Amino acid sequence: MEKENSDTVLPNYHIADIYQGGYSSLDSGYGPVFTGYHAPLVKTGETYGSRLGVSTDPRTANILKEVSEKIAPGEKVIELSAIDLGAPIEAIPKQHWDEIRRLSKLTGVEVTVHGPITDASGVVEGRQFDEERRKMVERKLLQALERSHQINPEGNIPVTFHTSNQLPGPVWERNEKGEIETVMMPVVNQETGQINQVRKIEHYAPSGIEKEPVQKEIYKAEDQLRIMNSNEWSTSIDQVEFNRQRAVEIMKDVHPTVIGRYLQFKTKKIKEDDLLPEEKQYIKQIRSAEAYLREAKKSADGLFDRGYKYGDDREKEILKAFAERYSKTLGIKGEEVDPTKYFNPLAQSEAIYELTQGLNHIQPKLFVKSEEYALEKTAKSYGNVAFEAYKKFGYGKEKDTTPLVLIENPPAGGGLSRAEDLKNVVEKSREKFVEQAAKSKEQGGLGMSKSDAEKRSKELIGVTWDVGHINQLRKFGFTGKDIIKEAETIAPLVRHVHLSDNFGLDNVELPMGMGNVDFKEVMQKLGKQGEEARKIVEAAHWWQFQQTSPMGVSMEALGSPIYGMKQGPYWNQSSGFQQGYFGGYGAFLPQINYETFGGGFSNLPTELGGQRGGGGQAGGRGRMSGTPME
Repeated sequence: MEKENSDTVLPNYHIADIYQGGYSSLDSGYGPVFTGYHAPLVKTGETYGSRLGVSTDPRTANILKEVSEKIAPGEKVIELSAIDLGAPIEAIPKQHWDEIRRLSKLTGVEVTVHGPITDASGVVEGRQFDEERRKMVERKLLQALERSHQINPEGNIPVTFHTSNQLPGPVWERNEKGEIETVMMPVVNQETGQINQVRKIEHYAPSGIEKEPVQKEIYKAEDQLRIMNSNEWSTSIDQVEFNRQRAVEIMKDVHPTVIGRYLQFKTKKIKEDDLLPEEKQYIKQIRSAEAYLREAKKSADGLFDRGYKYGDDREKEILKAFAERYSKTLGIKGEEVDPTKYFNPLAQSEAIYELTQGLNHIQPKLFVKSEEYALEKTAKSYGNVAFEAYKKFGYGKEKDTTPLVLIENPPAGGGLSRAEDLKNVVEKSREKFVEQAAKSKEQGGLGMSKSDAEKRSKELIGVTWDVGHINQLRKFGFTGKDIIKEAETIAPLVRHVHLSDNFGLDNVELPMGMGNVDFKEVMQKLGKQGEEARKIVEAAHWWQFQQTSPMGVSMEALGSPIYGMKQGPYWNQSSGFQQGYFGGYGAFLPQINYETFGGGFSNLPTELGGQRGGGGQAGGRGRMSGTPME
């Protein structure tokens, strides 16, 4: 190469001649698992610190061992996973919670809690809702808050719970137009709590067209729900009318004078002995008709009850109007009755007919989407739990130390698993909290103003957003853009983030950067809420199969700063700090040099007079003798 002055470009100069092939410490975007998102250091008080943490292994109740091991590498946030996966929260002695508190205070490590995974709606094995079960779960959730308070009795410890566990969810698919639609939907009978399902189906019927006598129609799941409600209601009304018509048929040849005599007998104006033989025969018919009318009245009353419970405000007004006409036809006025109408089978038949006309004017939702039904139940549980915790640890205290109730989206496909569902659960739970807190103390409330109760509810009830769980929408045909929109929907309510990666099909928990979760885009949509939130690495399957900590690769994936400053270098650049064996000079100061020559002759192989075991002790293959031929 010819020497040229400093202003001349060297003709044979190539960067490949000096670049050693590793990841550049000058480029913050390099790294084998880097997601493109740099987890920032967040200012707490006067210092900046990481909000990245790791959960304990959910398969064990030995939280002392778990937390001690997680603290050792230097994590500053640890989530105690008490989710009942093999080890229920009741298996953890209360003394261990106290010891975790001491460890947390001694090391300056912040501890959060993942409470038991259960169904706050009270659903049993995905088949039926049970109110007593809901109350039992509510007590379990409250106990989890109380036990979590042991760990941080001076602050507001975040405690995460799922919206659901066994609650079945809908099934979606992308149709020919490229739109996501519901093809299967769980529904619940509001009267019994029994869960069924409706599906999108193809329906064939005569078309009346000569060339195409059979017509195919597509009934969507929502259409099937509407048909189910319509059929159930009309069939029940038909049963009422059947019994009424049977009574009318029996009464058609009964002369009005006989009915008059019967009314005299019913009002005790005459005795049975005063009746003529032929009158007694007709009265038997009247009594037979009354039996059918009683059945009709019983069924009509039941329908009225269901219609009033599950109808909307307009339908309730309709029923009120027909109830007034029913009473008038039967001669009911207050506590008094007109016996000539009230005991008259013909008047009874007419009154029941008028009542069924009212029932025909409404279409109550006897069956509703199970998620719609579960929303009310779930919100009631979380609203009550947050209120009871606030009542015990916050209200009237010098310092409010109420644990935070953070509600998480379960794996996509389960009930209440999407962003809009989670948003509705949180907002409805806050409403329930406000209802309770605004009641007078005599009614079991706190007598708080509505505005104060609303403010407190927003502070105590929020969202834990699991980026891995929502990614499983992909198995239903959702795209990455669809999943980003989910994050955008929930962003204003997020207080806590769970990190796990997967490929969108199964609920596996890998460290970030090892699946197809578009983490950078998700965090951009979560904005400031996501940036300031604690971000907990949940990698149960990594613990189980790889049996190593997921924190190293997670810090690489999230581009966390290596030093406690808001600048590089970052962990995703760490592999570029020292090149591989074939790059540069290689490991020119290997540890074996120090072990062999820095520790005296004792570390030499036995063949050379030292104490280190050599290959000659196994299989006749000595260090100095070479390897015998096989």
